[in-house]
Amino acid sequence: MSGDGNIPVSSNTSSFASWASPGAGITGGYDGDSQTLRIFIVFFAALAIYNAIELITMVFLTFHRYRGLYFWSLLGAAIGIIPYALGFLLKFMNFTTGNLRWLAVFLLTIGWYPMITGQSLVLWSRLHLIVSGERGERIIRYTKWMIIIDAIILHIPTTVLTFGANGDQDTLVFERGYNVMEKIQMIGFFLQEVTLSSIYIVETVKILRVSMQPGTRRTMKQLIIINVVIIVADLGLLGLEGASLYILETLLKGVIYSIKLKLEFAILGKLVKFVGAPKAISSPFPSEKESPDTNMNNVHDFVDLSRVRSDMTHAESVPSKRRHSNRSPQSDLDYDIARFQHFEDIETLNEDIVSQSSRSRETFEHE
Repeated sequence: MSGDGNIPVSSNTSSFASWASPGAGITGGYDGDSQTLRIFIVFFAALAIYNAIELITMVFLTFHRYRGLYFWSLLGAAIGIIPYALGFLLKFMNFTTGNLRWLAVFLLTIGWYPMITGQSLVLWSRLHLIVSGERGERIIRYTKWMIIIDAIILHIPTTVLTFGANGDQDTLVFERGYNVMEKIQMIGFFLQEVTLSSIYIVETVKILRVSMQPGTRRTMKQLIIINVVIIVADLGLLGLEGASLYILETLLKGVIYSIKLKLEFAILGKLVKFVGAPKAISSPFPSEKESPDTNMNNVHDFVDLSRVRSDMTHAESVPSKRRHSNRSPQSDLDYDIARFQHFEDIETLNEDIVSQSSRSRETFEHE
């Protein structure tokens, strides 16, 4: 949602009586005398980098195969936080002055792109797990173009104005343009993430209305809470941007995005356990080694699957003609209910099998 935080550097850098004053930090690094603020700058930058490194480690330890949009967007967004936070640290602590200012601007910019757009791609890459049918395909297609268009019209102009404001000619003109564009792109990315989070919330509420399995309901509730947290966090950053509290906004931005990514990573991976998305709707990217098959609790040890006439691990594929038929909204909802009920039945079957096996072992040991 947020901007690149590249607060322009101009020749008329001055000290500010208060770091929280509107405009503080807009013309360069922090030149005030508050040691507390300097400690906060180092602390929050280090915390964002730590969260990013921890998430990167968790990603590589969790995924069996390094492929798929979910994997690469999650990894890219996490990696982007590191140069972003490092560039912010160098900039506001005045470690890079003169020609070295370009190092901080470069780091902030290359980190900003994957951190912001990568966050939206992480959410988008899992949409196919909760939407289906023609309506689901439209949602996936429209949101994909929303992300692409926003990246072009919001990232590029902001970057041009940032580098122009840090140059040696017409810096005041670029600086005024940056101040306007910064707020525009903040609002644009905010609306983008709100749109994606709202889709998750709406679709998850539908699932909760029909789901009876405790495991499914618990995961869906967690998904709603996390997306509400994302919206609230973005609102907070947007408010700081509107008040022109650039230092405070940038202090929190890297940390907030790293926390949002960790929350998304924790909950979005669980969705694969409850839905057979690759069968329900054509996935727009290769999925990593996460499938309902891995959650069958070794059914082969207890059940002779050669005697089962239907595929118990995936929802029945829907023929293309039927899938693209003119279904009403109610029939789409019925389809979603049936799909989730199928996998909840499988979950129940797994639990019964494991429970029966445990009882059998206890009886054998007794005898």
